[in-house]
Amino acid sequence: MYKKWGKRMLDILISGSLLILLSPVFVGVALWVRLCLGSPILFRQDRPGRRAALFRVIKFRSMKDASDSEGKPLPDEERLGRFGRFLRSTSLDELPELWNVLRGQMSLVGPRPLLPQYVSRYSPEQARRMEVLPGITGWAQIKGRNALEWEERFRLDVWYVDNLSLMLDLKIIFLTLWQVLTRKGIASEGCATTHEFMGSDDRD
Repeated sequence: MYKKWGKRMLDILISGSLLILLSPVFVGVALWVRLCLGSPILFRQDRPGRRAALFRVIKFRSMKDASDSEGKPLPDEERLGRFGRFLRSTSLDELPELWNVLRGQMSLVGPRPLLPQYVSRYSPEQARRMEVLPGITGWAQIKGRNALEWEERFRLDVWYVDNLSLMLDLKIIFLTLWQVLTRKGIASEGCATTHEFMGSDDRD
């Protein structure tokens, strides 16, 4: 019953309430982004959701628009300054995703929505992470976030799919607040954000 109806009701209740309660924070962060990074304030990108259906995720922009002589974006390490690192470490950049939750494109809790090109690189077992809506936070996030290897993240995502419940979601939400306060697992070792997932050996 929770998986079919209750989870969506919880998403609407919490995301709608937070969008109203945190509106001053939204305005403040938006002005801060405008002053530090300029326009656009929001970052939009297509991501695969449930059953790999694409939707446009919305975040506050945290990287500079900087390109090399050929017009290619510079590496994340060079585009992510102190301001952007602060936004990411506090998860303030994720706040606009509450709108994705309210629209039914995401859930508060679920596997994180990754890049579209990763879908063809998943093994059949890893692809099961797309059986549910992607989330702002998830089981893999509270277990290590970007500090985990990809295979471990996907294993935790699939475990969540198989064990989804109200109590588990509430536990993840509570532990996410602690994770944000401690700012652990923000980036992979030796990387400003996370390494690209190139696929597993067991994709066939």
